[in-house]
Amino acid sequence: MGFIQTLQNISKIEDLRKRLLTTFFFVVIYRFGVHIVLPGVDPEQLEKLHSMTAGGLMGILDMFSGGAFANASIFALGIMPYISASIVMQLLGMALPYFQKLQREGESGRTKMNQYTRYLTVAILLVQGPAYLLGALGPAAPSSWTFLVPSTIILAGGSMFVLWLGERITDKGIGNGVSFIILVGIIARLPHALIGEFSSRLASPAGGLVMFLAEIVLLLLIVCGAILLVQGTRKIPVQYAKRVVGNKQYGGARQYIPLKVNAANVMPIIFAQAIMMVPVMLAGFSTEKTGILGSFTDHTSVLYNVVLALLIIAFTWFYTAVTINPVQMADELKRNNGFIPGIKPGKKTADYIDSIMSRITFPGSLFLALVAILPAFASYFGVSREFSQFFGGTSLLILVGVVLDTLQQVESHLLMRHYDGLLKSGRIKGRSGSIAAY
Repeated sequence: MGFIQTLQNISKIEDLRKRLLTTFFFVVIYRFGVHIVLPGVDPEQLEKLHSMTAGGLMGILDMFSGGAFANASIFALGIMPYISASIVMQLLGMALPYFQKLQREGESGRTKMNQYTRYLTVAILLVQGPAYLLGALGPAAPSSWTFLVPSTIILAGGSMFVLWLGERITDKGIGNGVSFIILVGIIARLPHALIGEFSSRLASPAGGLVMFLAEIVLLLLIVCGAILLVQGTRKIPVQYAKRVVGNKQYGGARQYIPLKVNAANVMPIIFAQAIMMVPVMLAGFSTEKTGILGSFTDHTSVLYNVVLALLIIAFTWFYTAVTINPVQMADELKRNNGFIPGIKPGKKTADYIDSIMSRITFPGSLFLALVAILPAFASYFGVSREFSQFFGGTSLLILVGVVLDTLQQVESHLLMRHYDGLLKSGRIKGRSGSIAAY
């Protein structure tokens, strides 16, 4: 009855109802475009691409594109080139004074940064387009210039259109448009993977159904762990000094600074996997590689997962150190007459916050690395390659994070109109500063 009442409350709020319908409309457009195949592609040879993207790194690319990569769709390159461009712009903002200045200029600076990000996205698309047509499609597509040039333009235009859909979802829909586009692509693969795993377990001689139920229970436990990773915080008590202005007294109240256990969210995994994609590009999307190159193109190999885990741990420390500035936090507290009980304001406060962040970042980075390599463990224990991708990695964290963000958006609309939220026992906590920022 509570769920039905919530749906009735949602239908009563006109703005929320319009936003949900708008989001659904744009998602339908996106899913329709996923199935529009590039002109000139051989349908029979395309089946080989489906088998190549059943798992591994190319399966991850196909998951983020919602199946468009394997379908040779006009949306085949998806939203990932834009995310890659955004990552590059963030790194430039850390390294180059010009981009640091733009980041401090407020709305005008963000507009210029977004413009540069789009230019870089187009440049990446013009490089990835021919690589996809010549490498991934192979014999399924002609190699003549009369096919490559217009198809590259179509792929670039398709990805920019997907980006436009994501921005419209952010402005007119439920929000977090780019993240929502990725979420839809991941969810679209889940039913097929679930049915395939169920069929394969059912066909096994003994204990197949029990193993399938055990996999589902394990998957739910991993999801719960991912929720704890996304929502986990360490609260630092802050006391504000009393100030008397006229006849009114201000301050004196104790508040808390929430420091996230996983302040970098999913970004370290994206950074690490972007680097791990380089061997695949060098291999020309070929699956017949041996030695070290073969290990780096196999997401179940020991070498691949060890390097991936180390990169994630390193990037977690790096990204957290860049995004969380203890000195700035200490200065803000001092300007607002706030202090941490027992700690002197200024440098001592900054050192204390930095030490707390270091203590919570280390276990957070280990847990994040563990979540990232869980699909390899799932494959090792007999889970199909397609279904194993949902046991961890970027896909799981994006699923959890975006769903929590979306529920938080809906709940905020309900609470503003004095309706009960989605959970009466407590507020839903979403992410902050994650991939949804795109």
